Amino acid sequence: METTEKQNKLKLWVSALLPVFLLIILLFVFLKFGPLGVFKSSVPPIEVAFIQRVAFSPEHITLEVFNDGPEPVTIAQVMVNGAYWKFDMEQSKTLNPLEKGKIDIFYPWLDGDFEKITLISRNGVTFEKEIEVATLTPTFNFFYFKTFVLLGIYVGVIPVLLGLLWFPFLKMLRGRWYMFLLSLTIGLLVFLGFDALSESMGLIGSLPQAFNGIGILVIGFLLAVLTLSAVSYETQHYTKDKGEHYQALIWGYLIALGIGLHNLGEGLAIGSAYAVGEIALGSLLVIGFMVHNVTEGVAIVAPLTRAHKQIGNFLLHLVMMGLLAGIPTILGALVGGFSYSAVLGVFFLAIGAGAIFDVAFDIINQMAKGNWLSIFTVTNVLGFLTGLLIMYATGFLVLG
Repeated sequence: METTEKQNKLKLWVSALLPVFLLIILLFVFLKFGPLGVFKSSVPPIEVAFIQRVAFSPEHITLEVFNDGPEPVTIAQVMVNGAYWKFDMEQSKTLNPLEKGKIDIFYPWLDGDFEKITLISRNGVTFEKEIEVATLTPTFNFFYFKTFVLLGIYVGVIPVLLGLLWFPFLKMLRGRWYMFLLSLTIGLLVFLGFDALSESMGLIGSLPQAFNGIGILVIGFLLAVLTLSAVSYETQHYTKDKGEHYQALIWGYLIALGIGLHNLGEGLAIGSAYAVGEIALGSLLVIGFMVHNVTEGVAIVAPLTRAHKQIGNFLLHLVMMGLLAGIPTILGALVGGFSYSAVLGVFFLAIGAGAIFDVAFDIINQMAKGNWLSIFTVTNVLGFLTGLLIMYATGFLVLG
């Protein structure tokens, strides 16, 4: 009997590992004797180097370079604005596939100048990076730490908390105006979700192809949707026991979480752009973000307007939600300013989009209560469109 069980286990393992073993053999044969082996001498090497980051220090430009191709890349020369310059490279001037390296260029750059950097490989392949405005790259110290913290507070924390101050007005709305308010919230969230997706897709272009930015976006988006769906499912029986006010409280925290993740991704992008001088974050731009993000506070408090009296320590919950939505902007600005990662930007913006869409769907589902056609009333449609238009209109202040 034991012998039979052992034989069955052996057959199971063999059947599971045999395709993997044969695939390894196939890959070896292909690389050794297939097109790469037979024609390797006649096919030009495929060289792809990706300049991930440019840092400016006094009379030096430092590049973080990533080998994004299947062949080793040897950096032979460096040009800045059409002229050749001396450079040093960590360890070796040859980068193997998926290897990262740093290039230090001795160059007396001037603050505010345009810089075009060109890397030339041993085989004459060129890789370029343009910097619109050269500026000193922040190093970790109290001055820059304070700068990025204040930037996050102005852009994220203050706007959300200001939006919460509309609660006394919103709670006076009754009847169909409450449904209008929920629909407006959905409009705000849907616009914000697509905005996060758009920003995430925009950052994919700044990633090496080997990182598969679309894959990061899909994983982040579905991770948020599936996780929050599981949370919603687990809290359903608590909602039935504790009542409508508990559902509203859950919505408030989930909306704040989704907005916070969105703001974390925004903070990463803002901090990075501020650090490398690619955009001028003047007072008008900061004010634009503040006005645009005030609507996030409205989205948080809208579901709470009818059930706030049944929620204990309501003001404390309100402040916690505001901080949950706003503080990630500070964290994003700090990380973006000192060690920006486009991978993190794509990932967190995708998570934020997934979380926001999931919460919007939950609110719609609750409004429908099994009859989805019932939500398409004139009041609800107008509320939804108003939410979209508010986000669209305040977005002009950011662009301006």
